[in-house]
Amino acid sequence: MAVMQAWFDDMMIKPSSIVTPLADPTRAFTAALDLEMEGTPPQLGYVRSKRFAAVFDDGKCTNLFVSAAPGDPAGGDDPPGAAARE
Repeated sequence: MAVMQAWFDDMMIKPSSIVTPLADPTRAFTAALDLEMEGTPPQLGYVRSKRFAAVFDDGKCTNLFVSAAPGDPAGGDDPPGAAARE
């Protein structure tokens, strides 16, 4: 969660924001959404998730934005592709 908080601090997202950082240390949520990234470099030593943003309303996922493409499984070439939009 410390990494998420550092990212929120860097993005100047206030604690009172409607955005909530969530950690997934066991990858259960990531796996359930089928967002595990294929082709993780072996030097990282673990499975990573694709870049995504999810919108939840009353516990139900109403929108899921995934930024990934062939040759760019992490979505690093298109960060706005995973940005939640109204």
